[in-house]
Amino acid sequence: MSTINFKEGLVVTATELKQNLGKYLDYVEQQNDVVITKNGNKIARFTPYVTDIEQYFAVREKALDYQYGGKKVSYEEFLEISEKSTIRMELINGEIYLLASPNIFHQEILGRMHLVFNEYLKGKKCRVFLAPFDVHLKKKEIKTPDVVQPDILIACDLENNITEKGRYMGTPDLVVEILSDSTRSKDMIDKLNSYMLSTVKEYWIIDAKKETIILYSFANHDIDNIKTFEKGDIVRSLIFKGLSIDVKELFSELF
Repeated sequence: MSTINFKEGLVVTATELKQNLGKYLDYVEQQNDVVITKNGNKIARFTPYVTDIEQYFAVREKALDYQYGGKKVSYEEFLEISEKSTIRMELINGEIYLLASPNIFHQEILGRMHLVFNEYLKGKKCRVFLAPFDVHLKKKEIKTPDVVQPDILIACDLENNITEKGRYMGTPDLVVEILSDSTRSKDMIDKLNSYMLSTVKEYWIIDAKKETIILYSFANHDIDNIKTFEKGDIVRSLIFKGLSIDVKELFSELF
C-alpha cells in the first residue's frame, strides 16, 4: 500500500512498483520523489532527473540559504561576511537577508528614477546612487546598525563620510525602494522602521503592481507625513524643493 511522507515523498512497496511502474514514473515526471520499500525497509528512491547545471544551481541556492539566509549575526560579523562574499545581502535587526536579482520592470523604473534625480541634482552638492550601494543605518537607541541597499538614494553628507576603501558611512536624506514580491513586507515594515529610526528624512515606496508611490517624511525618529500618489498625480519631494515625478509617466509602457 502506498503512503505519503511529506519529507520523503510517495512511499511504495517493490511489489506495487512492479505492478504500476508506468503510474509511478508519471508521478516522478511531475517532479515528485518515490521511495521504494521491501519487507518494510527502504531500499531505493526514484527522483526527477535534472541536468548537472540544474543540480549545481539548486544545491548552491540551498547552501547559500542555509549559510546566510535568516542567520543572526553581529554587525562586525556581517561586515566580515559581506566583504568576502559576492552575494548581495542586507543586515536588518541583526538578521541577514539575501537579495534576489531584480526583474525587468524593477530595472526600468529604477533607470527612469535615476534620470530624474540626476537631472535635478546637477550643480548641487548632493549625489544620487543606485543599488548595490551599502548604507549603514544607526537607529535611535539600538546598538547594532542595519546595513541596507536602497534601490536609489540621495546623499548630501559625502564630505568626511567616505572611508579609505571608498565606503559611504553617512545617512542619506532620501531613499527609494521599488517593491517586489520577495521584498514587499520587508520594504514596507522593516525598512520603513529602519529609515524612520535613523536620520533619513524622506522615504518613497514605489509599487509597480498598483502603480502608486507612497511618500513618507520623518521627523524626530517618527513619521511626520504620509502621502499616496496615483496615476494623474505628481509626486513632489517634501525636502528637495522642485524634485518631482509624474506617476503616469513613471509607469507608462513598462513592456
